[in-house]
Amino acid sequence: MICAKDLTMTFQSADPQKPFVALDHLHCQIPKGCIYGLVGTNGAGKSTLMRLIAGVYRPVGGSIEIDGMPVWENPTAKARVMYIPDDLYFLPQSSLSKMADFYRSVYPNFSRERYRKLMRTFVLDEKAPLSSFSKGMRRQAATILGLSTMPDYLLFDETFDGLDPVMRKLVKQVIYNDILERKTTAIITSHSLRELEDTCDQLALLHKGGIVFESDVQNLKTAMFKVQIAFDHPFDQSVFADFDIVSYEQAGSVCNMILRGDREKNEQKLRAMHPLLCDLLPLNLEEVFLWETEALGYRFDEACEKGET
Repeated sequence: MICAKDLTMTFQSADPQKPFVALDHLHCQIPKGCIYGLVGTNGAGKSTLMRLIAGVYRPVGGSIEIDGMPVWENPTAKARVMYIPDDLYFLPQSSLSKMADFYRSVYPNFSRERYRKLMRTFVLDEKAPLSSFSKGMRRQAATILGLSTMPDYLLFDETFDGLDPVMRKLVKQVIYNDILERKTTAIITSHSLRELEDTCDQLALLHKGGIVFESDVQNLKTAMFKVQIAFDHPFDQSVFADFDIVSYEQAGSVCNMILRGDREKNEQKLRAMHPLLCDLLPLNLEEVFLWETEALGYRFDEACEKGET
């Protein structure tokens, strides 16, 4: 299990008196044997959290532990973690074969057999310079090397970036196999919520350096839903005071709402109001993310003004 307590990380900013706070007293527990997705607004702290788990960064405050062991300057803990960053790096003038030799010298559990099996699966030229590889091929190479270290914890930052649909499916299957066969824990960040919806068991939303909520994907999708309702008499939002309303729009006798809570109980309460029309529709993961972040005050028009799109 990965356990973060009061995890805080800051970086120097233009104003020495006001450092940039990447993570602010973050708490989370990531159980073994799951695929855990991290989503969030730009600058929410996803990559920073990954680097802290991998022991790349030392936290300014709080702690990060893997199975009860602190990660920072702990070779035993680090040997069990493989971090594949968004911005991939390989040794200059290296080939996949030479990088495999390098990884073997660093990671005690590196498996040459696993490496050979993955090479047959992905079919890359291990003697060719990695500098000649495309973005997607470099991502495949990093996946081969990372999985060959036989880690207990796999950290993928923007896992599927640059991969074509066939390769995305293949990488997913390889990750699934590790989860099932070796009880590996995978933590994935991605801006493609569709990918995470199909891949992850649990999902956490980061915003301004903290985890706003975490839930299994299915519960997350069913805990918020659309409602279209109409009455044959005048009404306004006040008649729905007992509901947890995320968004409310009304045009004449019809209103559209986004509600949070138990769908079945909310539907019973709505139908007890004897509406002319009452339709409840599910949200996909992207819609849940958009409504949750907007509820936190992060709006698309504001993001445009800040140049975050």
